[in-house]
Amino acid sequence: MTTMRKMGLGIVGCGTISDIHAQAILACGNALLVCVFSRDRKKAQLVGEKYGVPFFTEWEEFICHNKLEVVSICTPNGTHLEYVQKVAEAGKHVVIEKPIEVTIERGKKIVDLCRKNGVRLAVIFQNRFLPAVQRIREIIEKGELGRIFHGSAYIKWYRDQAYYDSGLWRGTVQLDGGGCLINQSIHSIDLLQWFMGEVESVYGLTGIFAHKNIEGEDNAAAVLRFSSGAIGVIEGSTSIQPAMDRKIEIHGEKGTATLSGDSVEISIGQTITKNKNAKSNGSGAASPLAGFCIEPHRRQFEAIIDAINKNEDPPVTGKESLKSLAIVQAVYLSAKTGLPVKMEKLL
Repeated sequence: MTTMRKMGLGIVGCGTISDIHAQAILACGNALLVCVFSRDRKKAQLVGEKYGVPFFTEWEEFICHNKLEVVSICTPNGTHLEYVQKVAEAGKHVVIEKPIEVTIERGKKIVDLCRKNGVRLAVIFQNRFLPAVQRIREIIEKGELGRIFHGSAYIKWYRDQAYYDSGLWRGTVQLDGGGCLINQSIHSIDLLQWFMGEVESVYGLTGIFAHKNIEGEDNAAAVLRFSSGAIGVIEGSTSIQPAMDRKIEIHGEKGTATLSGDSVEISIGQTITKNKNAKSNGSGAASPLAGFCIEPHRRQFEAIIDAINKNEDPPVTGKESLKSLAIVQAVYLSAKTGLPVKMEKLL
């Protein structure tokens, strides 16, 4: 049962994803959007006026707002650590739009900062809250697929050159953390490891094939060995025309579970069941918010606030979010060295 005390949330960063966060917060039964912050006055004013809340360009005015209890950070990936430090030291709880940061080292510093300052930390991986995803997790936990031996994630999306040109941080190592894996594919990578369990080793290849003036990859492929002994594959791209629905396949001795877009198909023996859901972000068109639905974000925000009200760890914790980031980092390291990477060296 959701705790109905409404907590005051503020948003830092008024770029593309802030709109989704604002709408999700406003749709929650236990949260209030109380203010927004951006160093860019035009962006801050646009978002603030759109949602009828105060907007700030001065940090102290924002962080000292008398109703502010939780801060949702929607800035470029490589700036998360600096903002978390200021938020945590002010005693406010922290929500971060994925990924937690651009490196494991910086991500761990965020986890430590929140722990030392006694504030809760959650990272947005809203796809875990899709009904189709929760159905797959359920049948795996119940053992309905039997022993799992293979898992794969295919994120063959498209972003045009204008997408990368629209922000100086996009596709950079310092602020984006890389390319298609850390930005677009990390949601599906998170789901793959959530379904399959801990990853033991990774061998990966990356390349830039279809875009100009970016440092990060626009294509990547990796082979994984899981701690259970199972094997798997990741394919990520922002170069595929036409863009395809993301697909995650989990194969066990008794059957297969497939997530295609936001729909699930489960095949066990001779029985096949399908469940179609409204799209949220299962396919990747040139626009990052094409076909986006706020419902998974709303569910996660509501669960986060409920957990904070109960003084419990929210889903997904900072430590949990490091798992998918570590897989991405392992692919990058393997692509650079030409050798497999043991995950224990990263985490």
